[in-house]
Amino acid sequence: MEKFHSCKGLVAPLDRANIDTDAIIPKQFLKSIKRSGFGQNLFDEWRYLDHGEPGMDVTQRRLNPDFILNQLRYRGAQILLARANFGCGSSREHAPWALQDYGFRVIIAPSFADIFFSNCFKIGLLPIVLDTSIVDRIFHEVSSTEGYCLTVNLEEQTVTTPSGEICTFDVDPFRKHCLLNGLDEIGLTLQDADKIKVFEEKRRTEQPWLFA
Repeated sequence: MEKFHSCKGLVAPLDRANIDTDAIIPKQFLKSIKRSGFGQNLFDEWRYLDHGEPGMDVTQRRLNPDFILNQLRYRGAQILLARANFGCGSSREHAPWALQDYGFRVIIAPSFADIFFSNCFKIGLLPIVLDTSIVDRIFHEVSSTEGYCLTVNLEEQTVTTPSGEICTFDVDPFRKHCLLNGLDEIGLTLQDADKIKVFEEKRRTEQPWLFA
């Protein structure tokens, strides 16, 4: 997993509450357990005017010009700004995979669905909870300022606006440690690889019948 220390990125405002995981990545695309390749179908039913199916050439599909991510000013955004209860619905891991594969590194919202929130940390995607009043203000600033960027510093747990306003956010210390050091669940386990090897060798000696 890639380490996360800080991110200065363009902000894309998705002004909708209760965005569920089926909207983030529709069910017909959940046919792979690889983490890559889902970005092209992120928010598929909103991004395109036709119905999407796996294997379709997205370059030949009709884009919805009204959808925020299709607007030129938000191309290349790394920070997604959303409303309350982002990521609700089913617990599919593909939702954060799709967001990350598209290019987002940070999601800011007043609240998140619990399982989605947890799944983000497992792949190095940083979900940040900010007060509704702060999110409202950022939405206003983003819409009125083209090229609006935020600077996120995980070590200091701050979000800094272009005007220099600093907003702090909370993050679980263990999750913060994992992001800063690029440790997913496999990485955490491999930190004890030597101990695991010693244990297995001891068990092979003491219980050889298990390996017969």
